[in-house]
Amino acid sequence: MRRIRFKDPESGKTLIFLTNNTTPPAITIAALYKNRWQVELFFKWIKQYLRIKKFLGTSENAVKTQIRCAVSTYVLIAIIKKELQLNASPYTLLEILSVSVFEKNPILQAFLARLFPVKSSRRREPLNLFEI
Repeated sequence: MRRIRFKDPESGKTLIFLTNNTTPPAITIAALYKNRWQVELFFKWIKQYLRIKKFLGTSENAVKTQIRCAVSTYVLIAIIKKELQLNASPYTLLEILSVSVFEKNPILQAFLARLFPVKSSRRREPLNLFEI
C-alpha cells in the first residue's frame, strides 16, 4: 500500500490518497484522482439532467450511443425552451413532450396548454356511466 500526500495549488487543500500502484510518481497518481473526480461529476450530471437511470447495453458503443441520444434530447429541449421563451424547467418540458408526443398540435400550443391551463367558467356535470 502506498500513501500519497498532495497539496492542491488551486484550493490550497491537502489531499491524501491510498493506492496499491507503486510505479508512477506521486504527481501522476494525484492527477489521476483529480480526473477521476471529474468523471464522477460528469456521471452525476448525467443522472440528474439526462434521466439515464441505467445503461441498456454493456459495450462501450452502447453506452456512448445512449449518452449521445440523451445529450441530443437535452440540447433540443434547451433550444426549444430558449426559442419559445418558456420559463418551465427542462424536466417539465420533457414531461409535456412525453405526454403529447402523438398529438397533432403545434409544439407551442402543447406547451402553453399544459403550462397555462384555461379554466372553464361553466360547471360540468359528472357523466353517468350506468344510464342507458
